[in-house]
Amino acid sequence: MNAPEPTKREVADVLFAAGKLDAEQLELVRRRQRRLRTSQHQALLELGFASETDTYTALAGLHGLEFVDLCNFTFPPGLPDETKLPVAVIHNHHVLPVALDETTITLAFIEPPRQAELGNLRLLLNRQVRPVLTTPSCYRNVIRQSFGLGADTIQRMGEDRPAADSSADVVFKVGTGEDEEAVNAGITRYVDQLLADALRLDATDIHIEPYLSRIKIRYRVDGIMQPVTTPDSLRQVYGALVSRLKIMAGLNIAEKRLPHDGRISMKTEGAEYDLRVSIIPSKHGEAVCLRILGRQSLMLELRELGLETDQEALLRTLTRLPQGMVLLTGPTGSGKTTTLYAALANANDEGRKIITVEDPIEYQLEGIVQIQAKEEIGLTFAAGLRSILRHDPDVILIGEIRDRETADIAVRAAQTGHLVFSTLHANDSVNVITRLLDMGIDPFPLGSALVCSIAQRLAQRICRHCGEPDDAIPDDLRAEMARQLGLAPEEVRAFRGRGCVECNDKGTRGRVALYEFFVMSEEMADLLGPNLTTGHLRSAARRLGWRSLRDQAWKKVQQGLIPVSEIQRLTYRLQQPASQPSPEGL
Repeated sequence: MNAPEPTKREVADVLFAAGKLDAEQLELVRRRQRRLRTSQHQALLELGFASETDTYTALAGLHGLEFVDLCNFTFPPGLPDETKLPVAVIHNHHVLPVALDETTITLAFIEPPRQAELGNLRLLLNRQVRPVLTTPSCYRNVIRQSFGLGADTIQRMGEDRPAADSSADVVFKVGTGEDEEAVNAGITRYVDQLLADALRLDATDIHIEPYLSRIKIRYRVDGIMQPVTTPDSLRQVYGALVSRLKIMAGLNIAEKRLPHDGRISMKTEGAEYDLRVSIIPSKHGEAVCLRILGRQSLMLELRELGLETDQEALLRTLTRLPQGMVLLTGPTGSGKTTTLYAALANANDEGRKIITVEDPIEYQLEGIVQIQAKEEIGLTFAAGLRSILRHDPDVILIGEIRDRETADIAVRAAQTGHLVFSTLHANDSVNVITRLLDMGIDPFPLGSALVCSIAQRLAQRICRHCGEPDDAIPDDLRAEMARQLGLAPEEVRAFRGRGCVECNDKGTRGRVALYEFFVMSEEMADLLGPNLTTGHLRSAARRLGWRSLRDQAWKKVQQGLIPVSEIQRLTYRLQQPASQPSPEGL
């Protein structure tokens, strides 16, 4: 099928002629272009029909320009200074100086420049301008690495401030009457840039930390902290930045001595997000942590969690039980909430009543009564749980078991016809038992109430675009992997990410969940007692088929989902001296 020729040849037509678009996609691009009155290359990228590189290569060809890939570009020493190109021009015109000779400067644009724009730049720089084209993502990467996130905004703020008060922070003017805050536009713009950048990288947390002479910003992406280059002058307006975040979260901007906690709701490009804001006082100012919760990113289908087939079948069975207690354990950010909500969604039907008590309520679930715990008014997990039991629930979710009182009530509820889900901080699924015993829970009711404990971690996934075989596996790890998978050492396979544009040269993108299930059998329940040790319990569990997180994770390595380095990062434990028995891995 041939698409009709347009009166003017555009980017999508070039890609269609090259076989990179089909006729249906071409027509969809044209419709979007007409409906939104946007450029065709923007319509292409928004629909995801072509890569940014292919799109801009075609765009450059249409305008007789050379395309250059600047994703790994760094300025040669002194180049920005030698060009005498003001930083404001770089930001306002979205250009990068990439080469310079006696008469000509080569500038990379992210949109084909108009002749008037080139003429203005020639007059400004007093030399010929040779335009080339690059992608917006490459431009943003160079700007961030060279000048820092939001450098144009910070510089503009400095230019707009009056000379007589050039050392002062940007001022927040709080109005009277309706108590509306008129916030400096520059700070507002910078906060928007910061949040948009974090969302673009799929960050789960933003950490903003003040030091004596600089401000450090880091994102947590796929569980790992990544530094963000910031302009040096950000330190001068840091107080205003924190105040802006406090206003957004509904906090008191005048209180700087005590910790603050708040919440920000935001919407961008059709997606909705909740930001949990935590602010603590430090020596050089208030440190801020923003946790990003995407309402649309929550997976509620058990099959999407990354469980092995037998694990998924077991979890489905657990959600249909009439009574008992199921506990999840894992560090902060390991995906426990997602797993719990997926389990609740599977347990949710018209024939059962489900009530939760959480702190905070991270996602709202249809058909489930959710209670926000508030310790400052006495609504603790234990108090909420007592009230819940008077509402005749079938299934109960407790956000976290933090103390003996909550644990006692949860155990009694699990023995009296309720299915109880909760989380508990412990090293692994076996350690959940000893943790509850240490809290003072009686072994006999614990053995009859606890049905299963689940340990969970999130491992970094190998990038799908640059994954390749990894033959450099240490012999001891190769032997361990072969033993756990029942393979010969030469049959062991491992992979790693080489690093590419798609994963920002990290080699990993996204995460994979690792699970460890401990099922309480009658034999295990008979072992429970005040003198029980974790080692004895773990040995008994192994005899009955329990497999640790480390054992389970090797299968993900063989499948090419995670690198060997993730096994070591998530499950490595220091070994005892040779004279003492070594502890077993997680």
